[in-house]
Amino acid sequence: MRHAFVKGLMLAVALLAITPAAAEIRIIQSPGGQVGPFLDLFEKVRESGERVVIDGPCLSACTLVLSIVPGERICVTKRAVLGFHAARSVDRRGRFYAEPQASEAVLAAYPGAVRDWISRHGGLSSRLLLLKGRDLAAIYPRCR
Repeated sequence: MRHAFVKGLMLAVALLAITPAAAEIRIIQSPGGQVGPFLDLFEKVRESGERVVIDGPCLSACTLVLSIVPGERICVTKRAVLGFHAARSVDRRGRFYAEPQASEAVLAAYPGAVRDWISRHGGLSSRLLLLKGRDLAAIYPRCR
């Protein structure tokens, strides 16, 4: 289990390109993973003052960036896709199970416009909801 955690964290960090000269974090592809490492990473990004450029798929736990980094420091490119689903955990046998209270907490932490979009599209469930294109650009500005 620890190996999977470390591998997941390494993947999450590898998929975030840090460009110090531009003072930005660029998310180019993140399938998500365990929540803890993403919370830690995005807390550091928030404290750094750096801008976040979402430039590809940011799925599952990656979307927590929206709850932690101030919205005025987030922009999206045409390639940006945000993927949302209900919170879930894995038991010792590798089976997934729903975490309704965690889903409610995550939903409540998203900015209002994101919460509204999720609600209009059926709410958080096991199905992946993809926010992209015009709908996404209506919530977050395009990167310049």
